[in-house]
Amino acid sequence: MEKLGPGDPQRIGGYRLLGRLGSGGMGQVFLARSDRGRTVAVKLVRPELAEREEFRARFRQEVRNAQRVGGFWTAPVLDADTEAAVPWVATGYVAGPSLQQVVDHDHGPLPERSVRILAAGLAHALTNIHAAGIVHRDLKPSNVMVTIEGPRVIDFGVARALETVTGDGALTQLGDGGLTQTGALIGSPGFMAPEQVRGDRITPACDVFCLGSVLAYAATGVLPFGSADQQGVHALLFRIAEEEPDLTRVPEGIADLVRACLRKDPAARPTLERILERTGAEDTVADGRSRDPWLPGTLVAQLGRHAVRLLETEDPQGAFTQAAPHHPGPRGTLAAPPGHGPTLAAPHPAYGHPQQYPAPPRQPMPTSVPAQAPMPVPMQVPVPHNPYAADAPDAAAYGTPTPATPATPATPVTPTTSRTRPAAAVVPRCCSGRSPRWSRWPPAARCTRS
Repeated sequence: MEKLGPGDPQRIGGYRLLGRLGSGGMGQVFLARSDRGRTVAVKLVRPELAEREEFRARFRQEVRNAQRVGGFWTAPVLDADTEAAVPWVATGYVAGPSLQQVVDHDHGPLPERSVRILAAGLAHALTNIHAAGIVHRDLKPSNVMVTIEGPRVIDFGVARALETVTGDGALTQLGDGGLTQTGALIGSPGFMAPEQVRGDRITPACDVFCLGSVLAYAATGVLPFGSADQQGVHALLFRIAEEEPDLTRVPEGIADLVRACLRKDPAARPTLERILERTGAEDTVADGRSRDPWLPGTLVAQLGRHAVRLLETEDPQGAFTQAAPHHPGPRGTLAAPPGHGPTLAAPHPAYGHPQQYPAPPRQPMPTSVPAQAPMPVPMQVPVPHNPYAADAPDAAAYGTPTPATPATPATPVTPTTSRTRPAAAVVPRCCSGRSPRWSRWPPAARCTRS
């Protein structure tokens, strides 16, 4: 990843740019982070392409198609603004190098087991892409990302937007080197299918042929039909259309599969289901990842260091600038007004606004202390109805209750010597059932048996 240049924007839509990932025929690719913290890859279309209405219409359609692609083996299309002055599209960032970087610089050709798992992952990815009605057309090592869990395919479908129609109905297409003349071909010459070279009808079998070329390159480090640097573009295209590939360096365990994918006749090539069977995908991959480690140890360590660097990536210097209604030129760091803190730069009008991740509105600060709210009024609890109340409407029906007579205090009993039992007293019985003999009355009674 490279640092942002002086003419690069600091924000595109709702994404803060962190650095440059590369550039291609369609435009520049930036590493960015959304306001919610997700790391994405933002592809910014070249201005000369944005001025062509034919390209813009095709780009709009292909972005909608790419958003329907699901599965684990592709980088999802998260956001896009096809109506901005300079259209852009944001996809999920895949934390890992490309297959081209791994084979050409970091490690070299992959072992047979790694290539077999690579074939299974790419077959799964192409199955998901074809299910959405898309033919990739440009499957090549730079569009295959290598991660610890397995390969990931990027740039599917959107590459078709580079095919635009001129006024006379002829196709004008664009490659990695820039705008080409009418009748040129889209894609990388070393990884094109014969039907692409001849200009025939493109079917999903075109991606199967490209898959065979990618597998041969991953296993040997060279292209099966040679490179354009050695023999020229026209000689390379002739070999793709008419001659057989050179698979002498491909391991025997996968040579037959690669040879079947590189057949000239699209109908003779194996289907993706057949490729999954021949690679033993059920035993090697599941749910978007390899069941066991599929890369050499040196590559696993490199991917770990790459993930650490990604976590340590901060916003580039100059990401905080003075807010302005529009941006007249290249972004830079501006001094904040006295007494004011830095604010995020306003989005460039050419790059539009986010479709799915709008920035939350900022709440204004209160200018004065709000008035104290009045005390709440206690709720009146209704009194239960008393039908005996004097003022009750139905008091006559129930009558007037008689007031209770206060109780009179008890008269103390005067002691007497008479053995006559008081009339109102309850005669106690002794345990034998006979009336006891009272020695005296009150305060205490005593039972004495005769």
